[in-house]
Formats: sequence, structure tokens, C-alpha cells
Amino acid sequence: MEGEMVMRIDKDHFRGCLLGGATGDAKGYHDRKRGKDLISDNTQQTIFTVDGLIWAHDRAKRKGVYAYVPCLFYSYQKWYYTQTSGLADRDYIFILDGEILQYDELFARRGEGVTSLNALASSIQNRYGTIENRINELNRPGCVIRTAPIGLYFANDPGMAFRIGCESAALTHGHTQAIMSAGYMAALFAHLAQGGDLAAAANSALVQLDESDFSDTLPGELIRRAIDLAHTEKAPRKAIKSIGEGWIAPETAAIATYLALRFEGDFEAAISAATDFDGNTDGVPPAVGNIVGCMVGSLEIPAQWIVDLELAGLIMHGADLLMKAEKERPDI
Repeated sequence: MEGEMVMRIDKDHFRGCLLGGATGDAKGYHDRKRGKDLISDNTQQTIFTVDGLIWAHDRAKRKGVYAYVPCLFYSYQKWYYTQTSGLADRDYIFILDGEILQYDELFARRGEGVTSLNALASSIQNRYGTIENRINELNRPGCVIRTAPIGLYFANDPGMAFRIGCESAALTHGHTQAIMSAGYMAALFAHLAQGGDLAAAANSALVQLDESDFSDTLPGELIRRAIDLAHTEKAPRKAIKSIGEGWIAPETAAIATYLALRFEGDFEAAISAATDFDGNTDGVPPAVGNIVGCMVGSLEIPAQWIVDLELAGLIMHGADLLMKAEKERPDI
């Protein structure tokens, strides 16, 4: 049992999680340029989530204080800069230092991403959205899709993964359902990284959702429906229709859970189904790819998909940094 608890805290599965999300994203975004499958703003934000976590980790090694949420906020402000060529606040000029902004591909405007961009634009004077002080009432799924790095970094602390998942969502998405769904997804990745099977990981993350201080019941109801549907012979398109279309955060979290369970271990089949239903076929594939990729590892993702993927090297480098940081991170 002890070995199972750490079986996915390794380079193959951390890379599989992030490459799985990015290749799923590319298949849903379905745009190609100069021989590469392009990523959308979903993967861009995931990359900046990695940046924020590593920034917080390195800062703590120097100063002894962990500041995950502020560092995530300023990393998302870096993403805002890449998309707008401007700063939300001139006092944020310090964010322009750092390796991540050396990648020209991250400056490409991909997808709408307007929910996060608008929230970041209004976050001035070092003030940003929190669970206590909501920045808006939006319930779009972007905050859910970027959570995988949080779960990986807190692989040995699903409770912390849930908390930071919620707080990171609140930076840009103020609806309670969005915040809860992001917390669930971050916790799910932490449980998966520990080596449990997907059904057990999903149920453990649901327990955290149920025991949280949030009172909205829809996220939990949809995820339970998704788990039940995964154990039926119902055609995926019909099953997904009974969950929703994926345009709001809890629907994306539930549909991703359903497809990952329905096609557990079959990465290509899961991504194919994620791109073939009536709904958000841009946002669901990266979430599905993160989950299944974490389950099976990078070696089970078609090699050509990785070869063709834009910024694959940066994504693998980010996964390796997360794994190293996870092993260094003290209990706090």
C-alpha cells in the first residue's frame, strides 16, 4: 500500500498530466501553424500556474514564507501582459523579469479568455479576487482547466490542494460553483498522484467538497451523476447531455470526470470523445487529458501528438520542476 501512495509522483506521470492536458487542448482547439498543433489560452494559463507555484516555492526557500496565492496572481498578471502588451497596474512592472516571458508563443492570443483577462485588468493596487471578496459572479470553466499543477504540487496534501485550488479560482472567477469545482479538480489530481484509482480519487475529492464551508450543492450533484453514468453502457454523447454542455465550471469538472472514468486508461479514446459532443469541445479536452494523462503517464500519449505539440519542451520542463518542488516542499 505504501508503494501505491507514491506511484505517480514521478517524471512520467507528472509529464503525462501536463502533456495530456496540452495535447487534449490542441485537439480541441484544432489549429496548426508551422507544423505544430497550437495550444489555446487554457494551456497558456496552466503554464502560468506552474510558473506561479515554482515562483512561490523558490521564494519560500529564500525567505521561509510561502505565498502561493499572491505568486499565482502575479503569474496570471504575466499572462495578462502577454495577451494585452500592457500591465493592469504600472506597479506590476516587476513581473516582467523571469524566464517564462522569453517564449514568444505565449504572447499569441488564443481563444477568448475574456473572463480571466477582464478580472485581471480590474485587479489593481495589489488587490485581487478572494473567496471572501469576490471579484465577479462568473462561472466559466477556465479556472477549473488550469488546476492540474496545483494538485501535482500538493500531491501529498490533498487538503491544501483543495484550498489553493479554490483560492486560485477566486482570483478570476467569483461564482461559488466555479471556486468549488476548481477545488475539487485540484484535490482530484493530488489523490491521483498518490496512486489511487480514479474512482477512489474522485470520491475522496468529493468528500472534501462536501466537508467544505461552501453550501452550493450543484458541483457535487453533477460529479456524482458523472461517476454513476461512467458505470453504465449509455452512449457518451447522451451521457454527457444529461450532465450539461461544459460551459460552466461544474459541468466541465463533471464531464471530465465522466469521460476519464468511461475511457479509463485509453487516452486517445477519452480525447476523441471529449472533442465529439454537443458543448464545450474546447474546454473539456484539456481537463480530460490532464486526468487521463496523470493516470497513464506520458508514454501512453501518442508520441506524434507530443512531437507536434507547441511548447512541448516547456511543458515537460514545468512538469519536472513541479516534481522536484513537490519532493522539497515541507508540510505546512
